[in-house]
Amino acid sequence: MDSPRHIAILGAGPGGYVAAIRAAQLGARVTVIENRSLGGVCLNWGCIPSKALLSVVELGEKLKKAQELGLQLSQPPVYVPSQMVERKNRVVGGLVKGIATLFKHWGVSHVQGTGRLVNDRTLRVSLADGAETSIQADGIVIATGSSSPALPLFPVDGRDIMTSQEALEIPRVPERLLIVGGGVEGCEFASLYAGLGSHVTVVEMMSRVLPLEDEEISAFIERELKKRRVRIIAGNSVKSVARMDTGIRTELADGEELACDTILVSVGRRCNTGGIGLEEVGVKLGDKGAIAVNDRLETNVPGVYAVGDVVGKAMLAHVASAQGKIAVDNIMGNVKTINYDVVPAGIFTLPEIGRVGLTEGQIRERGITPKIGRYRYHALGKAHAVGDTVGLVKILADPQTDHVLGAHLVGAHAADLVHEAALAMQLNAKARDVADMIHAHPTHAEALMESFEDVEGMAIHQAGKRS
Repeated sequence: MDSPRHIAILGAGPGGYVAAIRAAQLGARVTVIENRSLGGVCLNWGCIPSKALLSVVELGEKLKKAQELGLQLSQPPVYVPSQMVERKNRVVGGLVKGIATLFKHWGVSHVQGTGRLVNDRTLRVSLADGAETSIQADGIVIATGSSSPALPLFPVDGRDIMTSQEALEIPRVPERLLIVGGGVEGCEFASLYAGLGSHVTVVEMMSRVLPLEDEEISAFIERELKKRRVRIIAGNSVKSVARMDTGIRTELADGEELACDTILVSVGRRCNTGGIGLEEVGVKLGDKGAIAVNDRLETNVPGVYAVGDVVGKAMLAHVASAQGKIAVDNIMGNVKTINYDVVPAGIFTLPEIGRVGLTEGQIRERGITPKIGRYRYHALGKAHAVGDTVGLVKILADPQTDHVLGAHLVGAHAADLVHEAALAMQLNAKARDVADMIHAHPTHAEALMESFEDVEGMAIHQAGKRS
């Protein structure tokens, strides 16, 4: 009997650890090389810890409304950052242990160390004790992820100038926080720290915050951030940074000076491709230093695959996991390809965002004038019942075929609700198909039904003409 195929995976983030478990499920012998905690950035220093902290602020926002809802509190809520961080760490620790348990169940070997490609079938691993070992495999998956770029203008010290990793530890709640970068991460931290009481300023080089999102959703979140006393400075950038006795002074490109206590640098990610032997093996890099792969996630070197942030396609944990599954399927002889047309995503601002597919601007750039359906939470019975009426659902459909081209939601549970639209796109459904499906009452999902109805101007609980 032939021995099982051996797959070695470099990195145990959401791409690497999911690939490992799927490979074991398919009958492979699997070795994972990881020198940090299982789960990667997402689980340890990104998605999960930030949501654990934001959930507390979200609860605090609800408690502020308690009296108007009929709940009398004996004293106003007070945030205790140290307890928030302690709970966050417990959540993360439990999930990390869960991955280790899954590895044990499926027989996945975890080697604690730093790996480097020697050739297309061999990895050399430097172990924690200084020893070295070699791992030979029938297929290799590179899943080394990404990290915050080192910028000379912002010398990170973890306290006065932070990246997202330090910000998750809430070393203190600064009175004045400057966030450099108004993308997803920057806006999420603006929601968190403004909720904790900081006076937050966000400087974004592009003309608006969340520049990759639908313009209508971006404008919605900007209004909500301003309600939380967040100052937005778009179309500008930081020119200089100087530490003073009274804090930090920054000068912007237009000459304006800002004073703050702490700077949070949130200006994107860089692919972790250095020091892992890519040059020696001949693995080619593509745009912005990402590893170039085909639609089967294979590099130009046969048998060497790459998944997750390091390939630069879509730096999302769930995309990394999907890529990991496809990569090992191909190594195991099951030919599969990846489709990036339907990738739902959540942004956990307050309120949160869910989106899938194209934005209105992207559709118009293709010369198509989409049919648009909109529905605001303020017309939704469930939203009034729970006392949270801030939100919008926007559906974009093809004017000829009625197929769903994109969905953009902002409001309570938006990141969960968007999957209904994603499923419609995955199954190539038409807007009227979703509109005709009976939705339970009272639920937030009815906002989707009504917005799909509004694509044809037929929403029941909406007065006036569509814009």
